[in-house]
Amino acid sequence: MNRHDGRAPDQLRPISFVLNIAPNSTGSVLVASGDTRVICSAMIEESVPRWMKEQKVPGGWITAEYSMLPYSTLQRKARDISKGRLDGRSVEIQRLIGRSLRAVIDLDALGQRTLCIDCDVLQADGGTRTASITGACVAAALAFQKLLDAKVISKSPIAKFVGAVSVGIVNGQPLLDLNYIEDRDASVDMNLVMTDEGKFVEVQGSGEESTFSQEELSAMLALGKKGITELLAAQQEILRTARAATQI
Repeated sequence: MNRHDGRAPDQLRPISFVLNIAPNSTGSVLVASGDTRVICSAMIEESVPRWMKEQKVPGGWITAEYSMLPYSTLQRKARDISKGRLDGRSVEIQRLIGRSLRAVIDLDALGQRTLCIDCDVLQADGGTRTASITGACVAAALAFQKLLDAKVISKSPIAKFVGAVSVGIVNGQPLLDLNYIEDRDASVDMNLVMTDEGKFVEVQGSGEESTFSQEELSAMLALGKKGITELLAAQQEILRTARAATQI
């Protein structure tokens, strides 16, 4: 099938990172995946949650918050605070972001600190949760580098890197990195989170009033692995560029 943006079935949307977009954070990045744009920031708090102190749990903690700004969609999206509660989707996504980072970050190396991740969607065109995870990992790496430079920690707590991408089946064709129109029309929608070792952190998949076969599942997993490998390479490239710039 011909995708409306001209991409091949196994092709990512253009991915870019703008670092240090939020100067008051410890690390931040504006990640753009096609027309989806998310600001991911990482801040370090020199404390851990109360439950960790009470239970004498060693190491640090990671927490995440996710929100879609009112102007991120074609129709204004009311802020959660105006409804007095987080909507279920936001809760689900921020828990996914937290789980994804906790899978690859050494909490003992973080020490008695909390890494606070905030992901704010500026523009939504599908894949906001996967862009948030990919960007949050970069923001965390920047934050940890700042702690290393200040000799607050002796080694980076990032044991592995993590990336995420959507896949799905649209008009019978497995596709990588769905935008909004494709996601809307997909008979199967799936989000994959993987590490740089090629291991899965999470697989979220469901048929939208449809079913899918083992062969279709295998095709989607292969597409997702290809896409995440490319996203992880883009993460490393922007971080190498940032390190080189500080050494000039």
